[in-house]
Amino acid sequence: MAVCTVHSLPSLHSSCSMSSPSKGHLGFFPKQQLIFFANVGRTRAARRGSYSSEVSCSAEVGTVVIGLAADSGCGKSTFMRRLTSVFGGAAEPPRGGNPDSNTLLSDTTTVICLDDYHSLDRTGRKEKGVTALDPRANNFDLMYEQVKALKQGKAVDKPIYNHVTGLLDPPEYINPPKILVIEGLHPMYDARVRELLDFSIYLDISNEVKFAWKIQRDMAERGHSLESIKASIAARKPDFDAYIDPQKQHADCVIEVLPTQLIPNDDEGKILRVKLVMKEGQEHFSPVYLFDEGSTVSWIPCGRKLTCSYPGIRFFYGPETYFGSEVSVLEMDGQFDRLDELRHVESHLSNLSTKFYGE
Repeated sequence: MAVCTVHSLPSLHSSCSMSSPSKGHLGFFPKQQLIFFANVGRTRAARRGSYSSEVSCSAEVGTVVIGLAADSGCGKSTFMRRLTSVFGGAAEPPRGGNPDSNTLLSDTTTVICLDDYHSLDRTGRKEKGVTALDPRANNFDLMYEQVKALKQGKAVDKPIYNHVTGLLDPPEYINPPKILVIEGLHPMYDARVRELLDFSIYLDISNEVKFAWKIQRDMAERGHSLESIKASIAARKPDFDAYIDPQKQHADCVIEVLPTQLIPNDDEGKILRVKLVMKEGQEHFSPVYLFDEGSTVSWIPCGRKLTCSYPGIRFFYGPETYFGSEVSVLEMDGQFDRLDELRHVESHLSNLSTKFYGE
């Protein structure tokens, strides 16, 4: 047994393009002492002959749970890896377990892919005529029970959905981490699971950007044809509109990725506009602001202190209303030529909770 001191984790923010985002943080709890117990999951799992996942320690007072929601092909995995690096250490697959496991581990964080809670395999979904986005294809009761158990410091035998074979593999043993990230299609769909989240993020990718990203991923990484990708997107859209997209109204933070407005009729999609929507009045979370909190600011920082090629960079900050909630919005359109110059923008942002510029 060991006593660990956990310092306050700073607030989430993003001030750069999705291709190369600046570091952000999530702020939850003040400085406190937590009690951790050594991991015994691998030995115990080995005795049962099942796959195992290993986490270095678990919190007796409970686990901080973050929900990350987005449609398929919207960069959840990339964003999640960036998020876990902020908390400490690179996210890696469990060693010695199922090579097709979707779980990722870092020094402080365990990331669970909610695809593992599919109640139907690929063949079963096809036979019943449902997509993976349909709630009928997912076991929300098990999802709730296992996320609740991990939050309470209890280990679970989590199922595995094999994306390669489309089958449901034997479960893997998961110890409760200090920080649990549940990422997937439905982290905020079930009200019971939603209540377990300490912080929630929704990646809202526009149709134009989503299509380009999905083609790049599914053709390059999964060997799908362009025709099959187009057909898949068309088949999934009604379920996305019905079951996935509405979750963003529950999110503490929404990150929208949109086509640029700096280039008229842009059809290349290389320059993006990123909009950070931060819900006001949330416990343990203070939205980042530009220059003056609560003001409305439009800023073109290109000049003597920034190297800006065409089409330049533009920032916006101000209060808005989002699904009936008061929010602060920080938006960036364009891209930086030199990321080391980003510290000039950082110097005008507040509530970053970073220790030094460039962090």
